[in-house]
Amino acid sequence: MIDKYIAYIRDVRRYSPRTQKLYRKALEDFAAWVEVPGQAWDEGKGMAVQEISVMAGQGEGVMADLIGHLIPSRIREYEAHLMESGMKPRTVHLQMSALSGYCNYLIKEGALKSNPVRTVKRPKMEKRLPEYYTENAMDKYLEESAHAAGEEELQILLAGKPSDDLSKELYNRRLRRLIISMLYGTGIRRAELIGLKIGQIDQTRQTLRVKGKGDKMREIPLITSLVQEISLYLQAASFMLGERPSQAPLLVTEKGKPLYPEFVDRAVKAELQGREGITGRKSPHVLRHSLATALLSEGTDLNAIKEMLGHSSLAATEVYTHNSVERLKAQYMNAHPRAKNEERHD
Repeated sequence: MIDKYIAYIRDVRRYSPRTQKLYRKALEDFAAWVEVPGQAWDEGKGMAVQEISVMAGQGEGVMADLIGHLIPSRIREYEAHLMESGMKPRTVHLQMSALSGYCNYLIKEGALKSNPVRTVKRPKMEKRLPEYYTENAMDKYLEESAHAAGEEELQILLAGKPSDDLSKELYNRRLRRLIISMLYGTGIRRAELIGLKIGQIDQTRQTLRVKGKGDKMREIPLITSLVQEISLYLQAASFMLGERPSQAPLLVTEKGKPLYPEFVDRAVKAELQGREGITGRKSPHVLRHSLATALLSEGTDLNAIKEMLGHSSLAATEVYTHNSVERLKAQYMNAHPRAKNEERHD
């Protein structure tokens, strides 16, 4: 039944591979806890995965036994077990969300009458503001790396051969820079970047069509400099790999292979590591947060940001208002004369 649920969230709900993996792990953990009451999860031995594999071969009896434990009292016991084992509240929330989604699926299949997870109070989580890079720091990076995306280095690349080491280096440098430019310039998710096709770029209208979560399409405007950077990159890609159809991936490796999550993560780290003003995590998602925060600070309508980011609800976008409040507070404390006087008296 767990396999069927994972297939459901993959094929019908269109959840990302990472979410599928996390949800499967959460359900396997619960099934292992049910099988061995009081048994703590052993990450090193991977006991839960082995036990659920055995259980999966036991048929409908196991499924019925598992469903029998999906009641409020058992869910509360399991939540307490997770907290006592040292699991962080945010991770406990994820575990409960996976169980809740599974229960909703069982209700849909007629195997469960109600969702017991909804009756269980979740642990309090510390509110964590989205990380972001400042506009000044990103402007400095884009200025310092402009040569990698420019016309001059493209001409050097075109003067060589695709097999030359220099050509490969110039291509990879251009690709890494465009990954940053696309993530920061459009606010798209890593998976959306990887899934982009050449035909989704409209250079004339300066727009990008993106397929987001649940296969929902949205259109994002592109600034002129980003359109030009994409155009020059496509010339470099054509030189390295030959002409490609509109349905081919927009961004590819020097060998013509589609990008993958780890490649994007490494590219972001390689480009931003050690850059002045860019602190904290170096990740694609922080670039997405950085654009949202910058747009909000410039007075962009929250609904417009919501549509651009592909959020399903305004609540997901409103989290960026907290960053703006924190920035305003910092500026206020630095500039307000009474605040300065208080600091001197302390």
